[in-house]
Amino acid sequence: MSRQRVRVEGRQLSVSNLEKVLFPEVSFTKAAVIDYYVRIAPVLLQHLSGRPVTFTRWPDGVEGQAFYEKNSARHAPDWVRKVTVPSPGSSRDREVLEMVILETVADLAWAANLAALELHVPQWQVGSKLQPALPDLLVLDLDPGPDAGIRECCDVAERLRVRLAEDGLDPVVKTSGSKGMQVYAPIRVTDREHPSRYAKVLAQQLSAETPDRVVWRMEKVLRPGKVLIDWSQNNPAKTTVAPYSLRARPDAPVSTPIGWDEVDAVRGGADPSELRFRTEEVLARVEEYGDLFDVADRTRARLPSL
Repeated sequence: MSRQRVRVEGRQLSVSNLEKVLFPEVSFTKAAVIDYYVRIAPVLLQHLSGRPVTFTRWPDGVEGQAFYEKNSARHAPDWVRKVTVPSPGSSRDREVLEMVILETVADLAWAANLAALELHVPQWQVGSKLQPALPDLLVLDLDPGPDAGIRECCDVAERLRVRLAEDGLDPVVKTSGSKGMQVYAPIRVTDREHPSRYAKVLAQQLSAETPDRVVWRMEKVLRPGKVLIDWSQNNPAKTTVAPYSLRARPDAPVSTPIGWDEVDAVRGGADPSELRFRTEEVLARVEEYGDLFDVADRTRARLPSL
């Protein structure tokens, strides 16, 4: 096992196996993973700010075994921020989890060295009392079933954009980096279950309008040719892949913020594959367009009462 010491923004970090290929199909190494996360940090970190991170770790690459890791603080250096959060319904009967919050470039380099290829976060931040604050984001996860794809997701995303705007929300959109998309909006609520209720109603309404194209229930038998609007991702116990996170897929894609004009282009006939981006493309997009997922600069609107 090859190890070396590096300094990242004044922090000493031990890294290992930099030459290990984690994405064999595209010869993408651990060194390339670390390099990407360090370079994307200026935009990625603001979307991780205050949010406990769930890692998806692939120590032997995407063709090996993976595991989710929430209780990650035991691995962390002293300088990585650690928080204790409640864990209701834990599959391991834990009452709390010791998690980390990634706040610096060095934090990202440390996580990448663990082969934490994917970074998942909840729709809430840790508050001033070091407890989960109320949700500040709404997410609608669009998952195409068999015989559906990105084009169908774009159609549903546009319908959601219109509906959310009618309710006073200011949505943004990103690719999942896998086969679907996610529509988000910054929100203000007084009840942590409100986003789930609202998202469920939206999903049910769109499904009722076009039952041949949209489904709100999870059963796989219902999904061929349709897009699932997964409203359940608003459950405070759940997480969604962060903007700019790598995905553990053979071609090393990235969950990439996109513009509504790009959604419209695919709806109008553009090649859906144009909405699949790898690391260098994402870095170039940020250089050219800035952060298309600028939720911090958008109005946090109150969700309509149900």
